[in-house]
Amino acid sequence: MSPDLLPSILEIRRITQSLAMLDAILCPEWEYRYYSFNSGWGPGEEMASMRTGEGDDWFLLIYATGAAIKGFAHELADDLLLPQNIQAQVPPDFASFLSEPAFSMQQATFCYWRRTNDSSWSKVSSALTDDGSDDMLKLVVSDASAYKEWAEGYYEIPVSLNAVAALFSHQPLNDSVIRALNPDAAVNSVYAEASEIGYPY
Repeated sequence: MSPDLLPSILEIRRITQSLAMLDAILCPEWEYRYYSFNSGWGPGEEMASMRTGEGDDWFLLIYATGAAIKGFAHELADDLLLPQNIQAQVPPDFASFLSEPAFSMQQATFCYWRRTNDSSWSKVSSALTDDGSDDMLKLVVSDASAYKEWAEGYYEIPVSLNAVAALFSHQPLNDSVIRALNPDAAVNSVYAEASEIGYPY
């Protein structure tokens, strides 16, 4: 994916929070979700992630310096120099991203970074023609209807487009939106998830 297609840091934060909130409502079992967001990852740090459960994942760290995202498509992992390129090309002021054990930095097929005042994202150079980023970041650059289509395929349930659109536009979470997405949701648990995600309610 061209770095020009990625949204601003504020926008990617909002989108990844929305994706995590939607998954939290549709899937109470955390281990079966694709998307998560931790608004208290570290002092001044927020972390978003996507895990397929089949070996593909990405991790996004947002903090005062800016934001950086690293992804791994396990079937495409044949650029052995990419982990070294990440360490060499991502600026040293992203040190907490570069050294975070949970991100498995030695396993990577793509990486982007952007300082707070930058006008666009930068992408670490790679020998891979297909690095998995187009597919794995698709919902980050898509709209509510794309999430609805994905979620109905993955969770095998009907999903309300109006409710998805409400969360994509960051409208405050309420009982009716929760029930529209999942009539059986434990509402108090969902609000607790919203607090961790940092989603408004």
